[in-house]
Amino acid sequence: MIPLGTKMAISIGRREFMAALGGAATAWPLPARAQQQAMTRVGIVTIQPRTAPMYAAFDQRLRELGYVEGQNLALDYVNPEHRGIAGAIEELLRRKVDIILVTYESTLKAALAASVTVPIVMVAVDYDPLALGYVKSLARPGGNVTGVYLQQLDLAKKRVELLTQALPSVRAVTVFWDTASEDQWKATNSAATGFGLQAAGVELRDQPYDYEKALAQAPPGNRGVVIFQVSPVFFRDRKQLADFALRHKIASVYGLREWVDAGGLFSYGVNLPAMYRRAAELIDTIAKGAKVADLPVEQPTKFELILNMKTADAIGVTVSPAILVRADEVIE
Repeated sequence: MIPLGTKMAISIGRREFMAALGGAATAWPLPARAQQQAMTRVGIVTIQPRTAPMYAAFDQRLRELGYVEGQNLALDYVNPEHRGIAGAIEELLRRKVDIILVTYESTLKAALAASVTVPIVMVAVDYDPLALGYVKSLARPGGNVTGVYLQQLDLAKKRVELLTQALPSVRAVTVFWDTASEDQWKATNSAATGFGLQAAGVELRDQPYDYEKALAQAPPGNRGVVIFQVSPVFFRDRKQLADFALRHKIASVYGLREWVDAGGLFSYGVNLPAMYRRAAELIDTIAKGAKVADLPVEQPTKFELILNMKTADAIGVTVSPAILVRADEVIE
């Protein structure tokens, strides 16, 4: 649980994870096939473009670690929207990838169903891999999965608290959620009740999401503030959502700064690109022979509050000075 009133930091560093490698990850001999090739092939299943901030950071960290695409590195990005998650994983296995990078729970589940030997590095930002049984423990995950994991439900509660401090006069909110973020909606709704807020949840189902229709489903008194849960589709649509909120003069609350960079009002969460940089380091460790089962699943412990005052001015809201002084970054 995140202590209330904790000062938010700007970024996540390698030392800022609960579980580090300990400086002595056990080195295991690579299989003969891996010893005979200079190329490390990494497969990624994602609906985000490769130019998305987290993948740019991932690529950059691999370059810093000495990987050159086309020489000793191959990155296979596969979009699952046309072939499905299982089909995308099967495609990566046909390409004989050495390591799979996964973000979505559905991707992790499909990858584990398809192979118990190919190493998997996860960046879990909207599900709990321990509670769902994907790893045996965070310290020693076992099997073929490791990575970094964010306790999103605690952050969902914290965002409600920050909202009540940023906009003290707010009494009712709308919460947009989808299948990937249902647990976050439940945590947000519970927290809202505790802070005296009335929350109306609206589920988004069929893609492309119809945000105008979703807003119309909320009670009129709840439409001034919308909390967007963290989900892959909402993240991909972040510019569309920011424009939507500005057009309707909605105070919008998000889980990652990328939404605020696009024009949202405020966010509280982790530095997502830093998580992907750490994933790149874990991939490097595995490529050099470490046993996946012995690499701890790591957790970020530093979080950031980002405010967009240009958006506040545009929608005509006044943000509490108490939140302004606590913010890690204010976009003027």
